[in-house]
Amino acid sequence: MSKNLTQKILEAHLVAGRLNSAEEIAIKIDQTLLQDATGTMAMLEFEALGIGAVKAELAAQYVDHNILQTDHKNADDHKYLQSASARYGLHFSPAGNGISHQVHMERFGIPGKTVLGADSHTPGAAGVSMLGIGAGGLDVAMAMAGYPYHFPCPRVLGVKLTGELPDWVSAKDVILEMLRRYGVKGCVGKVVEYYGPGVKSLSATDRETIGNMGTELGATSSIFPSDENTRTYLEAQGRGHHWRGLHADEGADYDDHDEIDLSTLEPLIACPSSPGNVVRVREVAGIKVDQVIVGSSVNSSFRDLMVVARTVEGRHCQPGTSFHVNPGSRQVLANVAAHGGIMMLLMAGARIHEPGCLGCIGMGQAPGTGEVSLRTMPRNFPGRSGTEGDQVYLCSPETVAAAALRGVITDPRDLSVEMAYPRIADPAKYIIEGTSIIFPSAELQDTEIIRGPNIKPLPAMDPLPQTLEAEVVIKVGDNISTDAIMPAGSMILPLRSNIEALSQFVYSHLDPDFARECREKGSVAVVGGENYGQGSSREHAALAPRYLGVRVKIAKSFARIHRANLCNFGILPLTFKDVQDYDLLQKGSKLVLPQVRERIALGDVEIPVEVEGKQIVTLLHVSDLERRYLLAGSAMNHVKENLKGDSS
Repeated sequence: MSKNLTQKILEAHLVAGRLNSAEEIAIKIDQTLLQDATGTMAMLEFEALGIGAVKAELAAQYVDHNILQTDHKNADDHKYLQSASARYGLHFSPAGNGISHQVHMERFGIPGKTVLGADSHTPGAAGVSMLGIGAGGLDVAMAMAGYPYHFPCPRVLGVKLTGELPDWVSAKDVILEMLRRYGVKGCVGKVVEYYGPGVKSLSATDRETIGNMGTELGATSSIFPSDENTRTYLEAQGRGHHWRGLHADEGADYDDHDEIDLSTLEPLIACPSSPGNVVRVREVAGIKVDQVIVGSSVNSSFRDLMVVARTVEGRHCQPGTSFHVNPGSRQVLANVAAHGGIMMLLMAGARIHEPGCLGCIGMGQAPGTGEVSLRTMPRNFPGRSGTEGDQVYLCSPETVAAAALRGVITDPRDLSVEMAYPRIADPAKYIIEGTSIIFPSAELQDTEIIRGPNIKPLPAMDPLPQTLEAEVVIKVGDNISTDAIMPAGSMILPLRSNIEALSQFVYSHLDPDFARECREKGSVAVVGGENYGQGSSREHAALAPRYLGVRVKIAKSFARIHRANLCNFGILPLTFKDVQDYDLLQKGSKLVLPQVRERIALGDVEIPVEVEGKQIVTLLHVSDLERRYLLAGSAMNHVKENLKGDSS
């Protein structure tokens, strides 16, 4: 039977289950990826498992999020991560070396491999035909320990690409077109597989852009074939020996189908404040722009920076427009410099920052009050930039460059009257920067782990009681992101390894009294709308609420990673059987879940909830393994209990 590429990779890694969209499967994970915002807790979780060294083929820890050192916290965390990586056998990429997705693709990406990352944009690995999946830190810690990754078998959306992109249109516009069609939840539970004759016109870094932002569709992952473009990229990185051809069989079937003629696309832009709020650039042209940023976790490759450099060459940004450049890696910076791009950018008024996520995660580069910011970043959730009421737009490097020059949102095609479109070819041989990464070795295994005062152990978690009573402390609407639940930013991110301190900021932007009320009431509940928990993979959006006493969340639907994280930390992820019951629950509602422990143990899907004399029915759609996590109070409790049983 003809198979698509997703099926081939999943089948080659299948450990349990069948490739049927109605079932849970478990796959072997070849590589794991951590970054410092999620990696500190993931490393603490790995240590708690009591495993002497990582068992994945390759594990890497990157420092790319919390790189501002305004006090001791981030610096202490970096020392902890470096020493723990040495002790347990992870590759360590220090601050300034680059963003995890860019560096991992440069140095470690291998076609056909699986990579599980504690970062939701791990599917950017599609750039070299890896199946990258974002997950919570605990899931990645378990993969580091050699456990398979369990998740619902995804449906596969086949997107046939034809034609070639016109001038002034690039890969960013391809994924924005997908977001225009599907929104932020249209691909939940799916892998998006791109195929067809148009694929050959997209470079490896083009594909990384599309795969990275495929996360904003709600997709489990994205994948491209491994072809001559993949080979060219790997050879340019000095890793051509890792290449192998991979593609769907002729006539392969897909669960869902779509088609994009690349030649018909035009510049697109996601308006505030959702990646799914996509319109043509021409529809918003003329709006004054105060800040532009190219780079960060997406569109930070050599090609992306050089197309901006060539566009602004010999000219200067508008005086009222702040122009920022965030390279994806030290290697990108070196290659752009070698091709004259740094001088072009500097003379155009650009502020060139060290490689890192920076403004994408609210770590600096916050716009001023009421200012408009155009960014090539993947997300523009409300307040994510660090500024309340921010006006952040997402667009291509070409559109950023045009806005920098004109000072207003501009369709980059308008620049064609002044200049030819600068088509950029990747270097035949990149300048390789691999010496900053510290590789694991036998000598480093005796490294003493350094723990600063900000490093706190994982909090203890009680098992699920027989009957659960909880009070609703907050009720929210649709598309609530993990940024809204557990904000980021330069003040909060450094607390990621200190759950007690971090928990004070849960829902702080929506309800500053949330943490205090939780502490006063004990066991509490949260009510949400559709697509609850979209966005970042940060497990802290489950772990910190659990620390505060949240034991149940009832929503119309959950985003994939957040639902899994809730199970990992013993919070019941219930959905309304009748969505009209959402209207019955309000802040202050007293909930009783009678005999809930017994019901979960028996495998019940329908979970009754008593609401002040009335009864509603909720649904618990979780796997058998996740039921065991919920009963134990957390995945960690369950795993440690099993390890104890195996050793007795």
